[in-house]
Amino acid sequence: MSATGTERPCSLLIHYEQSEPPNIVELRKTLETGNEEQKIDALKTAILLMLNGENVTSLLMTIIRFIMPLDNKLVKKLYLIYLEVVDKTNAEGKLLNEMILVCNFLRNDLIHPNEYVRGSTLRFLSKIHQAEILEPLVPSVIANLEHKHAFVRRNAVLALFHVYKNFDSLCPNATDLVFNFLQTEGDSSCKRNAFIMLFNCAQDKAIEYLSEVLDQVSSMGEVIQLIVVELIRKVCRTNPTERSKYIKCIFTLLQSSSPAVQYEAAGTLVALSSVPAAIRGAASAFIDLLVKESDNNVKMVVLDRLMSIKQRHSKVLQELLMDILRALNSPNMDIRRKTLDIALDLVSPKNIEEVVLVLKKEIGKTQSKELDKAGEYRQLLIQAIHACAVKFPDIASSVVHLLMDFLGDADGGSAVDVILFVREVVEMYADLRASITRKLLETLDQIKSSKVYRATLWIIGEYSTTAEDIDGVFTTLREALGDLPLVPEDEDDAEAEKKREAQKVAQPAAANVSRVLADGTYATQSAMMEEGAGKGASVPHLRSLLLGGDFFLGSVLVATLAKLALKSQQHDIDQITKNLIVVEVLTIATSILRLGSSSVPPTPIDPDSRERIVQCIRALTEPSEVTRRAFQEDTRHSFSVLLVEQQKSKPVEPTKKKEVDVQADDLIKVRQLRSKKGAAIDDELYEDADADLEKATGVLEGAEDLSNKLNRVVQLTGFSDPLYAEAFVNVHQYDIVLDVIVTNQTGETLQNVALELATLGDLKLVERPQTHTLAPHERKAIKANIKVSSTETGIIFGNIVYDIAGVSASDKNCVILNDIHIDIMDYISPAHCTEVKFRQMWAEFEWENKVAVNTSITDVNDFLKHIVKVTNMACLTPESALAGDCGFLSANLYAKSAFGEDALANLSVERQVDATGRVGAYFSHIAILDRTRVRRGAFCSVFCW
Repeated sequence: MSATGTERPCSLLIHYEQSEPPNIVELRKTLETGNEEQKIDALKTAILLMLNGENVTSLLMTIIRFIMPLDNKLVKKLYLIYLEVVDKTNAEGKLLNEMILVCNFLRNDLIHPNEYVRGSTLRFLSKIHQAEILEPLVPSVIANLEHKHAFVRRNAVLALFHVYKNFDSLCPNATDLVFNFLQTEGDSSCKRNAFIMLFNCAQDKAIEYLSEVLDQVSSMGEVIQLIVVELIRKVCRTNPTERSKYIKCIFTLLQSSSPAVQYEAAGTLVALSSVPAAIRGAASAFIDLLVKESDNNVKMVVLDRLMSIKQRHSKVLQELLMDILRALNSPNMDIRRKTLDIALDLVSPKNIEEVVLVLKKEIGKTQSKELDKAGEYRQLLIQAIHACAVKFPDIASSVVHLLMDFLGDADGGSAVDVILFVREVVEMYADLRASITRKLLETLDQIKSSKVYRATLWIIGEYSTTAEDIDGVFTTLREALGDLPLVPEDEDDAEAEKKREAQKVAQPAAANVSRVLADGTYATQSAMMEEGAGKGASVPHLRSLLLGGDFFLGSVLVATLAKLALKSQQHDIDQITKNLIVVEVLTIATSILRLGSSSVPPTPIDPDSRERIVQCIRALTEPSEVTRRAFQEDTRHSFSVLLVEQQKSKPVEPTKKKEVDVQADDLIKVRQLRSKKGAAIDDELYEDADADLEKATGVLEGAEDLSNKLNRVVQLTGFSDPLYAEAFVNVHQYDIVLDVIVTNQTGETLQNVALELATLGDLKLVERPQTHTLAPHERKAIKANIKVSSTETGIIFGNIVYDIAGVSASDKNCVILNDIHIDIMDYISPAHCTEVKFRQMWAEFEWENKVAVNTSITDVNDFLKHIVKVTNMACLTPESALAGDCGFLSANLYAKSAFGEDALANLSVERQVDATGRVGAYFSHIAILDRTRVRRGAFCSVFCW
């Protein structure tokens, strides 16, 4: 396409693949002598050729002579399209003489007896920008305002609107005509077009008409009501004193049957008034749309509006919180999540009980098998109840026992959230400890997740204090373990082998998964899958997990039993019973150690678990005050400190107090009244005036922006090339704008200069840049838009082609451009998530990369800060855990991309022991995952500096 064809404005674009060069002579012959169908095909071909840059203006007279006289409606529609795209002026910008004949045909069509021909012609006039063509047709356009058919009148108003907007001298009284037309018109679409014209061209007349029919707005059509709402918003912003006059009308439109009118009216009401009654009415309208509309996109938009209202009028929305929670009936998880986010911010002491009651009912619904994504929704509700209990501790007692029923949930995520909530409640509420421990013992045989089992054992071991509680714990755990020892001792090999085979058939299969701990080390976690149910005697869950190789759970079990055995030594019971308790614990511990060294489990016991079990055995066989304090006091104290640290780490919005910046009796400094004589004396008063002026005018920001822009400039060609080009890479959230400056360094005129670009990666060129002509030493700015669909590292490459004026264009001249590399760090931003969420994502991600880094930085905390800075990630490990100087540091890092991708990293740093104090850094794990695909290696390259 030529440059002129590209730059010519047109309201119609159709792609046309040319199989062979156009033959103008054949087209002209077909238009002159062909039958009606052939003429239609030839006219379509002429239109397509013109739309794609070919110059077929020479056919204009042929079409006027042989096509326009035809009375076929399709022909009339096609020649109107042809007239729309054809050049109507000559090279000097004057109207072509042929247009006089065209005006005559258009005038005849404006008085045609068929309403479709009239309406199509009037619609065509709305796209004409030549006053010479419109001037003789204005009387016919005005006459069509009184046509009997609404289709004609509607398009006549649009044509008159176009004429008055661009050439008001052609019809100076157009607004009066339309105002009178509006008062007598009955069709809603015609009134809408007329009202739009007055709204844009004569706002005073639009207000006058609205004042006359203000009480009738509620009975008007949807198309008119939308324009009325827009006019009211514009008038009230211009003249705030008029608000009271139109507020009642807006309130009436909140009850409109049209969702679009309701939405616009509610938005206008929020913008015009901050009165609680107005905000309540607007919020109610939004909530009504949220509940009734079936389109999820509409629901998300409405939730965004409610979110913005919440930021300024939270007290009003608190009264409507129960209505907002009705949106939880939507099956879409994004809508449910956003609804709960809004609700948790609006929870107050007045409505907390009602909110928790609704959440309890929703949890009950998740037990239905018909509910889609029930496990994910249940986990979301449990987290919401947990947040409510943290904010309002009084309701914890009413929900903790209900949530404990889900400890045996097959979905490990919701069960983990429940046990973490129970662990906090049992520490904070001493009066609930007895009932919670009893409930945990009752549900112990239902727990399937190893992580939930470990937390449950810790709670039972810490908060079982009386002799009766300890006896009940031992009884329950003895049943959960089954017969001891776990590995038979006094049987021959053949019989033992048979029993093992039978046990493998009867016992559920256990899947082993590696988990990362808080210090960066790994542990093995087993999840039980009931495959052999019904084939033999059921095996207790705890025994199954141990036989499956979960020795981390085994070490926690031994520690819990050792803790209870040490507590029993302080109770008033006989010494024989105390000794029997210790012997039973030692038997269980040695049985687990023997199991770990046998061939029964799929994996042997890990060194950490073995060492922990041995320490428990030593604490029971060689008791001391230090070990007693470590088992009975230090662990609970550490957990209490952890809860306090978690509360401190949560972002709390501080209550900002109004600070007085200027006192009532302070001197007012007016720069313009500063005297020249007392300039030296007044210097102290005006010492910050220059800085204030620079801030007000944006001089400092402009200088900083210029510096950042220069840093992003990429040189594309060499200084000795005929064309010198450099580009500024402007990265937005989802697209890249290349500002390319091209300079002609030759003494010749370069024609058809085109920037040709191609991309690698998830980058897509939106449109091809236009061609240009460069005079000698002329400079031209060319923009190119590139769409980005992921954070994968991309490359932009290409060349510049051009022709030299006066030289044969058979050979194109070309300058190869340097590659532009798009850095993914432009799309990565720090983010935060909970420790549970981090561990869950780490376990889900299938790909991880390990990078070993040696650095000259001598402080591990400085190295962590350096990593956080260069990777643009956030450190999730609290500062209290990083305090001190032990020569070793482990921290979790997290970031999120603009496309919803998660980037996880675990940094493990250890100071090397040598004479120079050198630090060896081991950046252990980097994992990146999009919800649809894994970005392999894209993020890892950042760390390999």
